[in-house]
Amino acid sequence: MLQRVFDRLCEERRLAKKDWEQREYLAAVVLQVFDGGTQEEAGLWRALSKRRAAKGE
Repeated sequence: MLQRVFDRLCEERRLAKKDWEQREYLAAVVLQVFDGGTQEEAGLWRALSKRRAAKGE
């Protein structure tokens, strides 16, 4: 499930496999949100999409 969320976010953000620093950061954020209690796929997606929108990306 975490891999699906990560892959979907990478696709949305257009992160290529060569963008390892950004992908590594994103993976850490996904895990942080998951460890923080958001453990459903839809909830993770919403939480991370809100962060993305808030950052203006």
